[in-house]
Amino acid sequence: MEQKYKERIGLFFGSFNPIHIGHLIIANYIVENTNIDKIWFVISPHNPLKNTNDLLEDNLRYNLVKLAIKNNKNFKASDIEFKMEKPSYTIRTLSHLKSEYKTKEFILIIGEDNLECFEKWKDYKEILSSYEIMVYPRANIKTSKFSDNKNIIRINSPEIGISSTQIRDNIKLKKSNLYLLPEAVRVEINNNNYYCNS
Repeated sequence: MEQKYKERIGLFFGSFNPIHIGHLIIANYIVENTNIDKIWFVISPHNPLKNTNDLLEDNLRYNLVKLAIKNNKNFKASDIEFKMEKPSYTIRTLSHLKSEYKTKEFILIIGEDNLECFEKWKDYKEILSSYEIMVYPRANIKTSKFSDNKNIIRINSPEIGISSTQIRDNIKLKKSNLYLLPEAVRVEINNNNYYCNS
């Protein structure tokens, strides 16, 4: 019997604090230029073990991601980690999604900076052996780690020099984030004074 095609879902994990156009440029590049069918933005919950004073509440960051991607049928916001045991470990999330969605294949999307410290991830060897990992370039970071691993796929997406930290700093300094954020996200942040007091 012919095996049914499994939809390939790229999992883009992050705190998205807030989501910005750099995230969307990378995600769109992956959908347009690789064999990934859709991207799920997996919003990381507040880690109780970390002091994260300027981390916006989970549901607010989730809402900003939904606003950012609402017109793109290839993108989806996922709050799966909000419902899981804390702290959230990528291996647990991957295992949960794999058992929950039998008709989908999940591919991890990470930046080259994360590959550099990948051995620190919980059960990283299991992730390396069981899942494809798509690695996008980061400015000023080049690593040859795991270059002989067949599950590591390097992509030549644009290097984006925008960070959520920079955007939060702009807000505190009353500088404009025009063109750095999707317009709906920028308006929502401004209207609700997010990040002003952090």
